[in-house]
Amino acid sequence: MKSAEEAPGLGRLKIGFVLARSFTLSAFALFVDTLRLASDETDRSGRILADWHVLASSRNLITSSCGVQVAPTSDFVDPGEFNYIVVVGGLLNNEFPVDSETVSYLKRAAAAKVPLIGICTGTFILAEAGLMKYHRTCVSWLHYQAFRERFPDHDVRSDRLFNLDRTRGSCAGGSSAADMAASIVRRHISREAERNALEVLQIERARSASDIQPHSPPFIECQDPRLKAALIIMENHIENTISIPKVAALVGLSRRQLERLFMEKTKSSPAIVYTRVRLERAKHLLMQTRAPMIEVAVEVGFENASHFSRLFRQTYGQPPTKFRSAVSG
Repeated sequence: MKSAEEAPGLGRLKIGFVLARSFTLSAFALFVDTLRLASDETDRSGRILADWHVLASSRNLITSSCGVQVAPTSDFVDPGEFNYIVVVGGLLNNEFPVDSETVSYLKRAAAAKVPLIGICTGTFILAEAGLMKYHRTCVSWLHYQAFRERFPDHDVRSDRLFNLDRTRGSCAGGSSAADMAASIVRRHISREAERNALEVLQIERARSASDIQPHSPPFIECQDPRLKAALIIMENHIENTISIPKVAALVGLSRRQLERLFMEKTKSSPAIVYTRVRLERAKHLLMQTRAPMIEVAVEVGFENASHFSRLFRQTYGQPPTKFRSAVSG
């Protein structure tokens, strides 16, 4: 897709925002402020190169998860007026994050081939509407299990910051909303506009879609992006375990390369670290639930309680029953 400079007939970059009930304010603010700063020189806020609207079925204020309210600026106009429609999600405990009129509008936009982007849990709203089924979805590691449980037939990953897949986009949320907005600015306006926005936001550089989400198990300090990606994949496959060769393939390495990487960075093999990841999850279950030992074992990928108990004792110096008794008081 050409930039506005390369294709003068394209006009301004136009984005419509749909905000869910209890939406995440930071994700919306970072995305829209990147557009604002890219649209004009320095910090003048002129809508010269980009324009945007908050779309809604009514002009009622929309309350974010932190309590700050935002007023819609437009009704549901022709979706073809926009280059993208961005759905900003928030708290997952809201049974009806958007109304039926909003869902109908998103389906109309999809039928018109307008690219749809889910920010934070906005991907859940798009998937619930049947609009993500044939597109890879990027979600936060925090929401990966919930997405898998709700949409088991969808292609989802939580090791990357964002994804733009044909006519769909998805983003883990948080600060990565600025990264995704910057990539769209670069594509549709120019690199100079992207640089201007990021400099004013005090962001040194925009991370790309291939950058890894900043999360790893607390017992491992790591900076290597391939190692981070492997650890996130392991954390996402606790109950339904995944083979080490498959983990290696998902991060673009051979099994031997992955093993060398783990030995260099962690002084342990991928299999040993994977077992530790599962046992760390077991510790949380033992502290937070009263589930029988066999249920804990199965939930962290062991076939029986005896094998689980033996490895737990080898790792932490006491059997899981004793550990539970000690932490419960």
